[in-house]
Amino acid sequence: MTLPLPRPVHDANASAGGLGNLPEWDLRDLYPAPDAAEFGRDMAWLKSACADFAATYEGKLASLDAAGLLACVETYEKIDITAGRLMSYAGLRYYQNTMDSERAKFMADAQDKVTDYTTALVFFSLEFNRLDDAHLESRLAESPALARYRPVFDRMRAMRPHQLSDELERFLHDQSTVGAAAWNRLFDETMAGLTFTIEGEELNLESTLNLLTDPERSRREAAARALADVFGGHIKLFARVHNTLAKEKEIHDRWRKMPTPQSGRHLANHVEPEVVEALRNAVVAAYPKLSHRYYRLKAKWMGLDKLQVWDRNAPLPIETPRLVDWTEAQATVLEAYSAFDPRMAEIAQPFFDKGWIDAGVKPGKAPGAFAHPTVTTVHPYVMLNYLGKPRDVMTLAHELGHGVHQVLAAGQGELLSSTPLTLAETASVFGEMLTFRKLLDAAKTPAERKTLLAGKVEDMINTVVRQIAFYDFECKLHEARRQGELTPEDINALWMSVQAQSLGDAFEFMEGYETFWSYIPHFVHSPFYVYAYAFGDGLVNALYAVYAEGGEGFEDKYFEMLAAGGSKHHKELLAPFGLDASDPTFWDKGLSMIAGFIDELEAMDG
Repeated sequence: MTLPLPRPVHDANASAGGLGNLPEWDLRDLYPAPDAAEFGRDMAWLKSACADFAATYEGKLASLDAAGLLACVETYEKIDITAGRLMSYAGLRYYQNTMDSERAKFMADAQDKVTDYTTALVFFSLEFNRLDDAHLESRLAESPALARYRPVFDRMRAMRPHQLSDELERFLHDQSTVGAAAWNRLFDETMAGLTFTIEGEELNLESTLNLLTDPERSRREAAARALADVFGGHIKLFARVHNTLAKEKEIHDRWRKMPTPQSGRHLANHVEPEVVEALRNAVVAAYPKLSHRYYRLKAKWMGLDKLQVWDRNAPLPIETPRLVDWTEAQATVLEAYSAFDPRMAEIAQPFFDKGWIDAGVKPGKAPGAFAHPTVTTVHPYVMLNYLGKPRDVMTLAHELGHGVHQVLAAGQGELLSSTPLTLAETASVFGEMLTFRKLLDAAKTPAERKTLLAGKVEDMINTVVRQIAFYDFECKLHEARRQGELTPEDINALWMSVQAQSLGDAFEFMEGYETFWSYIPHFVHSPFYVYAYAFGDGLVNALYAVYAEGGEGFEDKYFEMLAAGGSKHHKELLAPFGLDASDPTFWDKGLSMIAGFIDELEAMDG
């Protein structure tokens, strides 16, 4: 079971004063309490269900008729739901306060048990993948209900060339809690426990990152230098985490005969390597007309010869600082959603009314923001660290988009609802775009329009340029680790090589910035995840262009796409819109939208 992963939000924290009543999660829809009888009952059921499943089906898949194979898959799905419900509850409680040792123990104990019990299920995918193609096709032909699971089977069977012996697969499954999962916890708890002293005040990571968007340049600089000092003081630990995880991945990839470190992610995303390569190459080629050009403009607006890293997300000099309270944020996003289609706002409304959002900044709370789907029989939960900045409103729009997507996809059932990462960012980025367009249309002055446009360009650069630079950093890191242990200085150098290339000549880099790779959670939790953001942004820009052109029935097609979950390939999902991500020119359409916004900003200056 995969626990929710924070999204790399590019702004963060302070106090909740003046923001209104920020909602907290009500996790009782999962379980009433950690010591509730229901939690223990489900854990006991999971233990016996996994053992019964293995006793009933292990070594017998090839002998099952279509009805028997369908019953097997449906039983597996039911087990998946219970395991997912247990771990969602334990994981979400933990993320509310990662410094609480009771919550950490509760999650670790739950993870140990779930991993132990589900080891009995490891045979299923291995044995299923040994079924002869013709044999499986005959079973699918006999049962439309079984054939509905074909996308799941296709993804499983894509792993056939990389599958190990049954005994080795069981060992890896069993050992996972003291492998990557343990290093993940070490990283999370270390990050949550870091404090940064600025002007005599001790702040956590989110609050310190938030100061990088402060109107006062001296405050931004102080925050950047505090981050560098603390990251530098822990750099050996972070280098150890990355070295260990990269080496573990290299061992797994070698045994599985994965051609590249990225191959596993591409297979999981159900996306062809050449499509990702085309995206990466298109973005890197566009650096000069996107990030390099924009940041030169920003330096001019700020009256600086060179930008420092603490200026990257600084507000513009013409921007009037303001706090957006929670009520206004909610209304802004829901109105934008409703203007697109009232159904979208209706799906989003319960998140605000029923305790499905945890918005406040609290000690020990995980940084960033995410939407966790839990299981299809419950509902998603959204986590934010809301501080009332306009960008926080966009983060709300983003995560709520994920939530809407997850609610719609739940109709597919547990095994078919999960959307590959490449398409998982579609609804979130589209929700952001709807909210941005609503705000832009309502702009009353040229200065307000310029501020909104600049903010959107910066967010798109953070989503596209920055994430592809992250992807390149990971590619370099994993490749270099194959040659041997990496010192902190080695990793720092890899980081700076992609930062200079992606940000351009408008920047000078302070001493200490070379350690800023250390706080990005995706490198630890989910290697090569990051290109999904650029994929999603490019996809949404192309989708939004179709919507803006007034394509007939767009809204219905859009809802059908989200409701498909993981039941269709990206080619099939995009075909109704006349789009194809495998077309090498596809990504240029999305990048040209960003370039167009920068054109407008240059014209305003002219």
